[in-house]
Amino acid sequence: MSDVTHILSAIEQGDPHAAEQLLPLVYDDLRQLAAQRLAQEAPGQTLQATALVHEAYLRLVDVEKARHWKSRGQFFAAAAEAMRRVLIDNARRRHSQRRGGKTQRCSLEGLDAAAPASDDELLAVHDALGRLRQVDPPKAELVKLRYFGGLTIAEAAQALGISVTTANRYWTYARAWLHEELAAAGDTPPG
Repeated sequence: MSDVTHILSAIEQGDPHAAEQLLPLVYDDLRQLAAQRLAQEAPGQTLQATALVHEAYLRLVDVEKARHWKSRGQFFAAAAEAMRRVLIDNARRRHSQRRGGKTQRCSLEGLDAAAPASDDELLAVHDALGRLRQVDPPKAELVKLRYFGGLTIAEAAQALGISVTTANRYWTYARAWLHEELAAAGDTPPG
């Protein structure tokens, strides 16, 4: 059992000091994930990787869901979700300050790169992902891990407890579904 899994088990059993021991073990991995995610944000992004990691971690340890992490993969899936929420909140805050908040086109060409190019694209994909979650939650979870968390197909499959083949099938379907959804919303990708 890895140190992370051991600490997650201690958190589940109610050890009040276990959460303090978790951050030093996962900090480098979380910071690398945050740096990858922020490197693909639009220029002018004011949020730094360290701030993103800290904000996401505070959200993770402040929520009762922390007691349900049974593995390192589940923890990093939760961390990817927390980072996604921080980025969405940040984009909404910046977007609300703009004139009118008009939606713009969104390209899915860079979907494999795990990052939208602008706040508008981030919000358009987030909204479409919410609609996919209502239709097919497992596929929406895979997209969230890949697009917002920057995980590979293999890493996302492991975090979800599915095979790589199934993850590839989900990914193909989800990309096509999102493309159609964004096109219907007027955010048609070029080409």
